[in-house]
Amino acid sequence: MANHRSALKRIRSNNAKRLRNRYQHKTTRTFIKKLKQTTDKSEATELLKTVTSMIDKLAKKNIIHKNKAANNKSKLTKYVNSLA
Repeated sequence: MANHRSALKRIRSNNAKRLRNRYQHKTTRTFIKKLKQTTDKSEATELLKTVTSMIDKLAKKNIIHKNKAANNKSKLTKYVNSLA
């Protein structure tokens, strides 16, 4: 256990940030699953905008790697474009 006051505060703030990051990551994954289950092109296009924005935010905050974000966006865009 930490002894210094600053170390205790760092533990508390790291835990709060971890929970926030986990929530944002899980929410984004849920939206990605929702997008993959969509068969309507117009609805998928709207969802793609929000999902792309969420993925960009995760990459900007280093919750996911920027290349993983690029790969996810590319695959999702290909999927939406393949819808009839």
